[in-house]
Amino acid sequence: MKKLLFVSICLAMLTTACGSKTTPVAEKPVETTVVTETTVATETKKENTVVRWNYGSSGNVLVTIAEEKGYFDEVGITIEPVAATAVLNALGLLSANQVDIVSNAGTSNPLQQIAAGNDFTIFGGHMVNGAMPVVAKKGTEWKGVESLVGEKVAINPSYFAFPGALMEKGYEDPLHQVEWVTFGTYDDALAAVQRGEVKYALMGTEKNYPLSQMDDIEIVSWHSEVMPNYSCCRMECQTSYLKENPDVIKRIIKALLRAQSYYETHKDEAITLHAAKINAEPEFVAAYMNNEHYLVSVDPLRNQVKRAWGILDKTGFLDANAKNINIDEHINTSIYEEALKEAKSEYGSENPSFYEKMEKFFNENDR
Repeated sequence: MKKLLFVSICLAMLTTACGSKTTPVAEKPVETTVVTETTVATETKKENTVVRWNYGSSGNVLVTIAEEKGYFDEVGITIEPVAATAVLNALGLLSANQVDIVSNAGTSNPLQQIAAGNDFTIFGGHMVNGAMPVVAKKGTEWKGVESLVGEKVAINPSYFAFPGALMEKGYEDPLHQVEWVTFGTYDDALAAVQRGEVKYALMGTEKNYPLSQMDDIEIVSWHSEVMPNYSCCRMECQTSYLKENPDVIKRIIKALLRAQSYYETHKDEAITLHAAKINAEPEFVAAYMNNEHYLVSVDPLRNQVKRAWGILDKTGFLDANAKNINIDEHINTSIYEEALKEAKSEYGSENPSFYEKMEKFFNENDR
C-alpha cells in the first residue's frame, strides 16, 4: 500500500536601521544631490506595500528581526500576519489567495501541492535545518538511519529525508521495510515511545526544551544528521503573485538577508526578540536556536528542493500529475540572486563576510 496519511508539521521558529541627514551648505539652490544612506532608503521606499504573510504560531525569526530593526520599513514593506484557520491551513490560505507568502509549511507540503496542480513558486527559504530530534527510550542503540529498518517508528514517511536516506543506503522499498506510524501531534508520538509502542520518533523543533527536562527519553540523532541541509521550510507564493510583484519579492529578500546577517552576529538578542514575538520564555527559544542543528537561511536551496521532489516522487507521495511538471519552473532563484547582489552593495559594509558566505552558499546549492 503506497498511500499513507501525512501530517504536515514543520515547526520551527525563529528570526539596524541606519541613516544620516545631510545639511545643505550652499546659500543658493544647487542641482547636485548628495546621496546618503537616508537618500538611498528613501528612493528604495517609493511606496509602502502590504504583504499578507503566514508564518504559523512559531513565527519566523528573520521576519521578527526585519520588523524590529526597521529593515522592512526601509524597503517599503509592511507585513500583515495571517493566521491559519480550522478550515484553511497555510497552503490552503495561499491557494485561496488569502495570503501572499507562506514560510513555515515545510518543503514536502508545497511540493505536494504543486504536484496536485497548484501553481506555487518557491523563491526563498526560512529554515534549512529545523533542529528536529530523533528520540528513543534512554539506552536505545542507534547506528544510523538503517536502525529504522524492521522497526515501528513514529515518523511521517512524507518527511522525505528518512526514506530518501534509506534508499541512499541501498534499501529499495523503505516504505515497507520500516513500519511508519503517523500521529496527530509530537506529544502523541513521544507518549508512544514512552509506552514502548514505537522504538523511535521524530520530534518538532519546539520539543527541544521539554526534552531537555526528561530523564527517560534521549535524543539519538537529528533530522539534519539523517540528511544534511534537508530543506526544512521554504518560502512560496502563487506564481502569478511573483510575476506581478518581482520588485516586492526582491525587497522582501533584501530585508531578510540583512536580518539574517544581524541574527548571526546577535543571537542572544534575536532569542529575546523572538521569544517576545511568539509569547514564549527565552529558555524555550534558546533550546533550539542555540542548537547546532538549527540553521536559518533565506537561500532558495534549488538543489535540495529538487532532491526532495525526486524522493517524494519515488516513494509515491506526489500526485500522478507530477510526471507532467517540470519542477524547475516552480523554483525561482533569479530574484534571490539579484537581491543578494543589491543587498551586498547596499549593506555589505555591515558584515562583509556574511555576504561573501551567502554568495558561496548560493553557488553550492542553487547552480
